[in-house]
Amino acid sequence: MSPKTPPGETRESIYQFMRDRLLDGKPPTVREVQARFGFKAVQTAQAHLEQLVAEGRLAKEYGEHKGRARGYSLPTSSVDYGPPTVFAPLLGHIQAGTLQEAIEDREGVVPVQRGTRRTNSEQLFALRVRGESMTGIGILPGDIVIVRAQPTADAGEVVVALVENEATVKTLLKQRGKIVLQPENPSFEPIVLNPNECTILGKVIEVRRYLD
Repeated sequence: MSPKTPPGETRESIYQFMRDRLLDGKPPTVREVQARFGFKAVQTAQAHLEQLVAEGRLAKEYGEHKGRARGYSLPTSSVDYGPPTVFAPLLGHIQAGTLQEAIEDREGVVPVQRGTRRTNSEQLFALRVRGESMTGIGILPGDIVIVRAQPTADAGEVVVALVENEATVKTLLKQRGKIVLQPENPSFEPIVLNPNECTILGKVIEVRRYLD
């Protein structure tokens, strides 16, 4: 970056770079910003990012330890740059066939536009689907399901359910006091359980498929 470039122009370029990467689910580090814009010191990149936070164009994300920043995000209160966006952690794979032990192996994050009916307090997570038991409603192997964490769901809704330490995505049915995890593929058998044998982890609210 030329030293003659006006600071405001440089900062705008940094914001656009950050925004594109955050919306793509690949939040950059401060050192990546330094390398991208050719700053000699990491403190220069840090100063630009802090100014964007002060302007309300970026927000800081904090870890478990109070006061320790772990990165940056787009402010969810912003209305000038499209619908509010949150980042759902992608927690690895979930079986959509026979039950398989749940794997909470965070791969990254998935950007999700909250929309008007979603609230700041709701918790979202994302899982990559394995298996073919839900192909009848268009949930295919390799798809990513966006899940709203909740302990209950209505009959007919697609849920992520946990049985002991094994998880699956199925359509929820309730019959004669039993919980039925119904596949959407006739090649698979429904899973019939007592209510105390099944924990609902959340409701599937969106399915993502990437062709490339």
